Amino acid sequence: MCTNGINTDQFEMMIEQIDDHIKLERRWTHNLAHKAEDAGFETVGEKLHTAMTMLDDIRALLDDAKDALEDDARDASGVTVELV
Repeated sequence: MCTNGINTDQFEMMIEQIDDHIKLERRWTHNLAHKAEDAGFETVGEKLHTAMTMLDDIRALLDDAKDALEDDARDASGVTVELV
């Protein structure tokens, strides 16, 4: 469905694609943090754990963006086009 010139389904899929990418980066960051800590690089491990937390925050914001997309599309004043 398109609302005000935006294909909302495709837009949502693009947000999900970004989320999938961030999820993968978070997993690698998690693995590297533990490798660093196991090797005695405590500061590096700490920084990587902080980065993991930030990536979690980004994923939460992406979820919020998906919710906002639905709300904005529902409340949009303008033309809505649906494929029939």
